[in-house]
Amino acid sequence: MGRLAHGSAGLLALALLTSCSGTQTDPSGSAGATGAATGGPAAGAAAGQTAAVGEGVAKPPVAATVVVNPLNKAGNIPTDQTVVVTAQSGTLKSVRIQGGGKAGELPGVLSADGTAWRSTRTARPGTTYTITTLAAGADGKPIESTSTFSTVKATKTFDIETVTPNRYDTGLTVGIGMPVMITFDQPITDRVAVERNLVIHSSKPVEGAWHWFDDRHVDFRPLHYWPAHTNVRMEAHLAGVRGAEGVYGKRDFAFDFKIGRSQITKGSTDVHVLTVRRDGKTIRTMPMSAGQGGDWKYYTTSGIHLAMSREPVTVMTSPGIGPGSAGYYQLTVYNTVRISNSGEYVHSAPWSVGSQGYANVSHGCVNVSPENAAWFIKNTLIGDPIIITGSPRVLEPTNGWGHWQESWREWLKWSSLKAAPTMLLNR
Repeated sequence: MGRLAHGSAGLLALALLTSCSGTQTDPSGSAGATGAATGGPAAGAAAGQTAAVGEGVAKPPVAATVVVNPLNKAGNIPTDQTVVVTAQSGTLKSVRIQGGGKAGELPGVLSADGTAWRSTRTARPGTTYTITTLAAGADGKPIESTSTFSTVKATKTFDIETVTPNRYDTGLTVGIGMPVMITFDQPITDRVAVERNLVIHSSKPVEGAWHWFDDRHVDFRPLHYWPAHTNVRMEAHLAGVRGAEGVYGKRDFAFDFKIGRSQITKGSTDVHVLTVRRDGKTIRTMPMSAGQGGDWKYYTTSGIHLAMSREPVTVMTSPGIGPGSAGYYQLTVYNTVRISNSGEYVHSAPWSVGSQGYANVSHGCVNVSPENAAWFIKNTLIGDPIIITGSPRVLEPTNGWGHWQESWREWLKWSSLKAAPTMLLNR
């Protein structure tokens, strides 16, 4: 308005006239007065001067600002804390987090719009990490920044002690009932942190869940048997994961195995016959003799057993009875398939062939003929279900691999994260 105050009197008068007559119309109904005021030379000059005052000076492009969490030089950061990097007034071009020593690089993922990055793995304990970022703002200029943070120190590490299946004990092609079984070398109290870093991939996705039997043993099984011919990969992203107070995972671990054809063997202590079905078709029927009973330990357990081992030769001794006592025995038995931890096998028993198919005369094992035992051990995969019915003694879930003895509801009671579908394995 300062510039208008020093203008000519005619210009000021014309401006006032425009203000007063802006709503009038000519006889034709058009806004003639307004049109003259806004379209005439003097009015145009006034409008141009007013616009210049309103617009002011254009703002320059803004440079990017990068925000990193944890803050620079922060210490004692939990290993499972997610590192988050965001760009304000710009986008991230690259984020690199490098750990000192053998820690390596911490991986992460960038958001679709390029404004946020987050880490996807656990950091290593007692490690200093350097975060290097490159961002660009609206001005197009790259901005590089560097910061550091250090993680909490570990007093002890934990590792996977054993995992089943494996190449040596079970082979890498297993039956449709095979669970994944992990034993740790230290007690685990932070089960949630550990379990969420145990990932199952499969070429045919299934619903499944982990189950803690105690603080050192956690097993995975599907809701239903594995689909035949499924490729499976287990990944344990445990490096830096908190397992207990001051105890952190030592390393990552992964292994692959395959589910073979579908084979289920069923037998009844009442009918005295084992029937083997493969991919839905009966391929063999074998007369059998189960536990004679009397003493509880001489009953064959009923339930869903799994083939746990295949042994060409097994030395069997009487349970709970020593040498020189009544009922003691020690036998060398051939072609045995173990089905529990209470001494039960499907095995060759030439001495009971006359009773097989008719009566139960064993001390708890499933007796079959030498010919059938040789065929069975050759055609059985570790993890094949072997289901026995008719006995009053029920297989306990903790007796061998009695995982399928628990209902799905019971299984999930001991899972920290409950059920979830397996990740798709692309091969």
